[in-house]
Amino acid sequence: MERLITGFHQDEHGDWVADLECGHGQRMRHNPPWTSRPWVTSTEGRAQYLGQRLRCQQCEEQQQQQQQ
Repeated sequence: MERLITGFHQDEHGDWVADLECGHGQRMRHNPPWTSRPWVTSTEGRAQYLGQRLRCQQCEEQQQQQQQ
């Protein structure tokens, strides 16, 4: 399920987490060469992603559990 990004915060490890409209969060690590998200390292870059949609794994898992 795709959800809107409403904000960002840093977790206890200093990694950026996207705050989703559903209340869940998703880590947005910039960890080359495995994950390349250089935009997450700047305030301007993160601001460009506000309002974008992101797949929420937690919502999908909850929906699957409810269907069982």
